[in-house]
Amino acid sequence: MFYSTMSSMARDSGRLFLALLPDMATAAKIFRLAGILKRAHNFSGELIAADRLHVSLFFLGALRAGEGCAVCRKHGAALPIPPFEISFDRTATFGRQPGNRPFVLFGGEGLSQLRWFREKLGIELGLKGAANRQFEPHVTLLYDRHRVEEHPLGEPVSWIVNDVVLVHSLNGHEHVAKWRLRG
Repeated sequence: MFYSTMSSMARDSGRLFLALLPDMATAAKIFRLAGILKRAHNFSGELIAADRLHVSLFFLGALRAGEGCAVCRKHGAALPIPPFEISFDRTATFGRQPGNRPFVLFGGEGLSQLRWFREKLGIELGLKGAANRQFEPHVTLLYDRHRVEEHPLGEPVSWIVNDVVLVHSLNGHEHVAKWRLRG
């Protein structure tokens, strides 16, 4: 089922992307974990706010939000997939170049269904080339100049994916539309 919450801000051009969002309790847990890891690794970068934590699926560019909603409405029902669990079991800094690098949650086997889902969704949306590109599902916790190697988490961070959200990023993130997964 498709839901739209477009506001006047969302109608302006900006960056649109499809994402998966953790539920509020999981987002709060990730935010607390990020604070602990920030101190442990002596990062100085600012934590990503709990309400902005997400897994990016596809960047849709500078489409107007109404066009993005039309994409969701047209294709959301065509992909009948039941909710599924994703699990992140490691952290690391992505990127080797100096500068502001993302420090992220990522994982292995606990994200295999997400990789499959993204491929199917990309094909359905007509983004076949993008769907076949290398995809490393992750949740960015902060950006920092400091780099750390991969570390396992003591306890994986998991949640059930129930919907896909169209996010409008202009001055913050606005969730302008979503559709529920159902099998």
